[in-house]
Amino acid sequence: MNDESFWSDADRHLIRYSGSWSPRIIERAAGSYIYDSEGRAILDFTSGQMSAVLGHSHPDIVRAVSESVASLDHLFSGMLSRPVVTFARRLSETLPPNLTKTMVLTTGAEANEAAIKIAKLATGKYEIVSFDRSWHGMTSGAAAATFSAGRRGYGPVVPGNLTLPTPNAYRSPFRAADGSYDWEAELSYGFASVDAQSTGALAACILEPILSSGGIIELPLGYLARLRELCDQRGMLLILDEAQTGLGRTGTMYAFERDGVSPDILTLSKTLGAGLPVAAVVTSDEIEAISAERGFLFYTTHVSDPLAAVVANTVLDVLERDGLVARAASLGDQLSERLAAMADRFDVVGDVRGRGLLQGIELVLDKQTKAPADALGAAVTAACLDRGLHMNIVQLLGMGGIFRVAPPLTISESELHEGVDILEASLESVLA
Repeated sequence: MNDESFWSDADRHLIRYSGSWSPRIIERAAGSYIYDSEGRAILDFTSGQMSAVLGHSHPDIVRAVSESVASLDHLFSGMLSRPVVTFARRLSETLPPNLTKTMVLTTGAEANEAAIKIAKLATGKYEIVSFDRSWHGMTSGAAAATFSAGRRGYGPVVPGNLTLPTPNAYRSPFRAADGSYDWEAELSYGFASVDAQSTGALAACILEPILSSGGIIELPLGYLARLRELCDQRGMLLILDEAQTGLGRTGTMYAFERDGVSPDILTLSKTLGAGLPVAAVVTSDEIEAISAERGFLFYTTHVSDPLAAVVANTVLDVLERDGLVARAASLGDQLSERLAAMADRFDVVGDVRGRGLLQGIELVLDKQTKAPADALGAAVTAACLDRGLHMNIVQLLGMGGIFRVAPPLTISESELHEGVDILEASLESVLA
């Protein structure tokens, strides 16, 4: 099939699910690169869909998948295999003592759906609180807790979803007398609004420690601990969605470790499968027992699949063997330094934020007004691709274009700096 017929068939037969397609046909991927139909290497600064923490076609993953597919990959959902139980035990060993019970699934939306259902069943309540720039998935319960996009045109969402203001230090109107960001006032205001809207049935708060699709918004230090207190006061469970931040991405095994706060329910996905469909929900003995007693049902085709567990076990193996968590912290320091230098050099780089190998750059028209720079972001994205770098830009209403920088944890120092060099050159050329 030539390129012309490829695009003709794509236009004729594919359902469009989000804007336009990238203008390259991708043939293969290896390490930190993807390769198009003309053999051009493209440095992947998004790890696929923010998932491939071990890079593409990692030999350990290839070997594990090949062996599992050849021997045991899928079972009747009521059956158990050794990889599933081994993974559940190993995962709990990486987590705080309260997180002991695991369910193996395949997608992040599915994991968040299950977490929300567990929270509702265990508390006997139904209201779910999330950020107003949140993204937790496209299934019904997860989509109802997603506010950054995709809410219009589908009719009523699941009842009982309320929002807190996203703690965006760069753009929040909540300011102390000296002009600094007053997140405590903002959080208090947010919960006052939640309390006013609640019917008295607050079940849980679900959030990402760093909002990714919401524009790489990092929670201020102290925020999560205070949020935990506010949830406890109301009998709410705290669900942390670490789809993109878990498994070393931020320089710690889990992003919540920085804050010393343990959730009641943790969801993992993207990074857990290193690019393959693997997800997990983890909770406590107590919550699991209550849910089971009340008839918790989440019986899916691929729950507890051996293949998913084999992949997850392999990811844990490689992270530990190759010291990738510490490596993400070290490379993240270099990335922060480079991006901060870009902010100093370019007036259109309004803000740099994030940690480890999940960082963001917000483009603006002017640093004083912080006016969004949507067209500039699109142009820089295209210029990067022309130079051999795949970048992703999030563009949300009222915010400038925010580049998400999330390369594999296995990226070399030279590849990391090559990518930033291309980004800098692309920005320079577009501005010129």
